[in-house]
Amino acid sequence: MPDSTGATDEEISAAETRLGITLPDELKVLYRVTGARRGERHEDQQARRRADAAVGWELSALDDLRSVEATARHPRWGSGARTAVVTRPGDSVQNLAGSPGWLVFSGHGDELAVDLTPGPRGYTGQIIRIDHEQSIGAELRADSLTDLVLNRTKQERRGRREDGPPVVAGIGDGSTQTIEAAADRALEVLTVGAGDHAPISLAPVTALPRLRTLIAHPGTLAEPLEVARLTGLEFLELGTRDWRLLLDAGAVPRTLSAASVAAQEDEDPQCVVDVANEILVLRGRPRMVRTVLEGDLGPLS
Repeated sequence: MPDSTGATDEEISAAETRLGITLPDELKVLYRVTGARRGERHEDQQARRRADAAVGWELSALDDLRSVEATARHPRWGSGARTAVVTRPGDSVQNLAGSPGWLVFSGHGDELAVDLTPGPRGYTGQIIRIDHEQSIGAELRADSLTDLVLNRTKQERRGRREDGPPVVAGIGDGSTQTIEAAADRALEVLTVGAGDHAPISLAPVTALPRLRTLIAHPGTLAEPLEVARLTGLEFLELGTRDWRLLLDAGAVPRTLSAASVAAQEDEDPQCVVDVANEILVLRGRPRMVRTVLEGDLGPLS
């Protein structure tokens, strides 16, 4: 790449100061060769494309080098509350939403990053791919930046599980798991779905220290007031009748950060709004605005 202008030591030092991290040597070498500066001139853009072709991907400008912030990937509560962030002993990449040590150097959808905070079986400086459609974790692509440039890549499957206690457990909806089997001290997320099972008691899980999410399909709890005994809940999803019992008994957990009201089949949406507004008022939050539209839609056809 004879027409490429590399980054200076001063520019690299400025990037390190901005990020608060010492860049790995491989990344410094790459930027000293390519520079990857933004350029408006046709000649600059041509040189940039040749540099990208030479290394095999579109390299971000040094000024665009950044860490992955967990808040930027965090999904809505409805899906985020169902997810547990657990790194297993055999994982090469930590199962995190983000890390100051994930340095993104390429990509506008899926991104490539140098990993300075690897998992238990990973390597400092390994290359990971961050899927833009996922909110947790990343995939190993190469053991080093050199391996990536030389196309010595690998694909390690995400979500590989080892034997261990359940962290996310589901009952019903085709699952054969029981509440007793799910009652492990490591349990964080419990979902009780619809199915042929009888309404269950929460008694086996009331003393679990890490249980933070409970999602129970309407009619699946034998005694909804047992929810008040779950002292660490952050997210709770129940049907309107179960919420009504908690509200009338003054038993809505004070630890909640978010709540969801699930509509039952053929239920008037107004009932859902009524319950949701009571929960909001309980926490000193403004009610949802209710707008009623009246008119003649004409004959059905």
